[in-house]
Amino acid sequence: MKGALALAFIAVLCLAMLSAFAIKVNAQQSAAAWPMFRANLTHSGASTSHPTLNPTLLWNYNLGERFYSSPAVVNSVVYLGSSNGNIYALNAANGAYIWSSTVGSTGSSPAVVNGVVYLGSDDGNVYAFDASNGGTLWHYTTGGEVSSSPAVANGVVYVGSDDDNVYALNAINGDKLWHYTTGGEVSSSPAVANGVVYVGSDDDNVYALNAANGIKLWNYTTGGFVESSPAVASGVVYIGSDDCNVYALNATDGIQLWNYTTGFSVKSSPSLVDNTLYVGSEDGSVYALNATDGVKLWSYATGGPVDSSSAVSNGITYVGSDDGNVYALNATDGVKLWSYSTGPVDSSPAVSNGITYVSSENGNVYALGDLPASSNNLRFVIVGTAVVLIVAVMIFLMSKKRLKPKPTSSQSLQPNST
Repeated sequence: MKGALALAFIAVLCLAMLSAFAIKVNAQQSAAAWPMFRANLTHSGASTSHPTLNPTLLWNYNLGERFYSSPAVVNSVVYLGSSNGNIYALNAANGAYIWSSTVGSTGSSPAVVNGVVYLGSDDGNVYAFDASNGGTLWHYTTGGEVSSSPAVANGVVYVGSDDDNVYALNAINGDKLWHYTTGGEVSSSPAVANGVVYVGSDDDNVYALNAANGIKLWNYTTGGFVESSPAVASGVVYIGSDDCNVYALNATDGIQLWNYTTGFSVKSSPSLVDNTLYVGSEDGSVYALNATDGVKLWSYATGGPVDSSSAVSNGITYVGSDDGNVYALNATDGVKLWSYSTGPVDSSPAVSNGITYVSSENGNVYALGDLPASSNNLRFVIVGTAVVLIVAVMIFLMSKKRLKPKPTSSQSLQPNST
């Protein structure tokens, strides 16, 4: 009886070990989601995921059409638009097809919030889809192509359009709440912070709009189109311009704090981690700038224009280039850790659960991860559980052997039969 109780106790202990591992994995997955362009509403481009250290190709999905849309990753599903007229949902672990819906060709990147996928399209519409099955919930028609990527905050969808407007739409039904008209196409994607919407326009301006009513708070005029999307932190707006500069602006009044001049247009959107700004330029380089004063910390030269915006995860910055590669650079000194050939990359990587997802102009979306590293924890738990179970069985059998009755003395003295 005692042996059986011991075996039951050890079995429960093994189940607890497996459950704890599953809970830990689920918590990591939840924390490491990448739900929208630039990861969050302030466009930090930062992930809490453990980094991709050894880029093994886990899977790729080919559509035969160019990708400009950047992936979103939520609840183990990858969402992204394509040039073939559809939005796709793929299994994040193996790339298996889940669903697709027709939206028209798009370079807009999806935002996934509260079970709904929001996306702009070249057909002039902003769409909302059920994240579980791709069913269309609503669409709102603007007057131009929508390559801007939506930001969803407090039940409102903020997005730009090539009809020169910035829109605020009800996230539940798509009703227009307000719009603000700029002087040029708005392909820049809005960032939202502290009740303010920040966005660029092809009229050369950066705008700050009241998120509740669309009233302009300020604008700052650069020397070129502003196709870059802003990052906002600690009262500062960081953004690039086609005039070759990266700007830091006071978030309250738009006054310029500093600018850094690269060698060509800056369509890439800045990432901001630990007071360092990471941004690409069409001069072919990736730059790391001190966020306080704009001083260059390092630069890394790729072989082509860098319109891709970097993702930063635990000391590594990931970025694509038109030279056909995605790069992993040491965020501290810019040293290349690895590169992977994908074909030209204008989209921006997403990092979730140790996997780097990136789409390419060659028609593929790639998942790059660390197969050996990702298997070690689970292998350890399985082997450990097996060992504990074997020991438990041995203890149980030994206890049964000890409890087996010994023969009596009379039985032992019985003569052998002849």
